[in-house]
Order: sequence, then C-alpha cells, then structure tokens
Amino acid sequence: MKLFARGRKEFVQRSVIRSDLRSLRAFHEGPGALQRLTPPGLPMKIVQDGRNSITEGDVLLRMGPGPFSLRWLARHGPGPTAFSFSDRLIDGPLAHWEHQHIFEPLEEGVALTDRISLEHRPGWRGLLTRLLFDGPTLSLLFRFRHWRTRKALEGPS
Repeated sequence: MKLFARGRKEFVQRSVIRSDLRSLRAFHEGPGALQRLTPPGLPMKIVQDGRNSITEGDVLLRMGPGPFSLRWLARHGPGPTAFSFSDRLIDGPLAHWEHQHIFEPLEEGVALTDRISLEHRPGWRGLLTRLLFDGPTLSLLFRFRHWRTRKALEGPS
C-alpha cells in the first residue's frame, strides 16, 4: 500500500430539517451565511466575493492563521435540483473538491444533504489536507453546519 496514495473519496452528511425548500435556500443565500456556518474559532475569511447568487460566481477564502493560511478559490454553480447549488475548487490545497448542497422536499420537512467529492494531492503535500479536510474533521464541520441550520430554521428545541 502506498503512503498517501491518490484517489477520489466521497463524503456525505444528511439531515432532515423541519422547514421548507424556500426557507432553506434563503438561509444559504442570506448575508453572512458562510460565517454563520463556520464554527467559532475556525480561522476563515472571505477575501473576495464575486458571487451574483449562490449558484453563480466565485468566492476567494483564506483559511488558517495568518501566514499559514490556505487560499481557496471556489466557483459556485447550480446543483442537481432546482433549489440546490454546488461549489467547486478552482484553486486551492486539494487536487479536487466538489461540494453539492442538495435540498429535497420531504413530508416532514426538507432533506439537507452535503455531498463532497474530494481528492488529496499525492505525497507529503496532501498530508495537511488529509488532516484538515477529511475524516473526523470533515464530519465535525458538517455536523456543526447541519446543527446550525436546524437551529436557525426550526428555532429552539
């Protein structure tokens, strides 16, 4: 087995939110949505936001502390359903990242599914991204995001 072998992976986080499609979409389109969905203390800054909507345009982020921050340029586009959207890494630390934000109506609300296809760079260059953008770290980030979305749209439990 090769150390830090290359290959695509898929991550999926799914939750049911007691809300409707329009409210879920509006929450993601609203001002400051990305900041609300970022855990406290996680150093992430929007450097430039060229999006016309959540389905069109680019956003440039810096993630990490000061001089050790990583540049992340993502292009937003439509998702697989009318109320969904996607973002794809154009320039950044990973070899590949495509994130689909999928909203599906259900009888009890809306299914929110984050589906991510990712690939690390080979060798030592991928070590940092394996720590930051894979496994337990990625799972914790999206559990927080789904919890935050649920709290915002469903109100206090």
